[in-house]
Amino acid sequence: MKQNNFFSADGWYSECKHLASPNFNSRPKNTSEHIIVIHSISLPPGIYNNNYIEDFFLNQLDVNADPYFLQIKDLQVSAHFLVKRAGELIQFVSCNDRAWHAGESHYQGKENCNDFSIGIELEGDDETPYEDDQYIKLIELLECLKKEYNILDIVGHSDIAPSRKTDPGPLFDWKKIK
Repeated sequence: MKQNNFFSADGWYSECKHLASPNFNSRPKNTSEHIIVIHSISLPPGIYNNNYIEDFFLNQLDVNADPYFLQIKDLQVSAHFLVKRAGELIQFVSCNDRAWHAGESHYQGKENCNDFSIGIELEGDDETPYEDDQYIKLIELLECLKKEYNILDIVGHSDIAPSRKTDPGPLFDWKKIK
């Protein structure tokens, strides 16, 4: 792996806030990152501009804050990155490690996409257009990731788990990032 000015040797991106999630583990030996998976998340669903996503990824979600949280209270989830509505970028897991973002998934005949992917969550849902600030930050991040890692494809969660997931949703503008 080559190093640019944006990533440390241990896989942390210098151009964002870091909140280390406990929800990760090591990638299988001789497995490297080669796809990026774009997701969407909002907590509670359709509600933005709070810290519930961060709390969820850190296993610190107050389950009494919203009735929906009781449905997800036992889940242990993370992504490598989160892009909030105003463009704030947060990293939760080193790119060298396996974040728990894809769940049951497959891509080009390979199972368990967490093994070989970098997961990026966008604060959003299937019914709300993404913000220009999110696209700006996402494009910057994607360019740095492509330079640093051997990224072959950028896909949606819906592409790797089509029977379970729809994100990043129909309002995500793929033309902006290609």
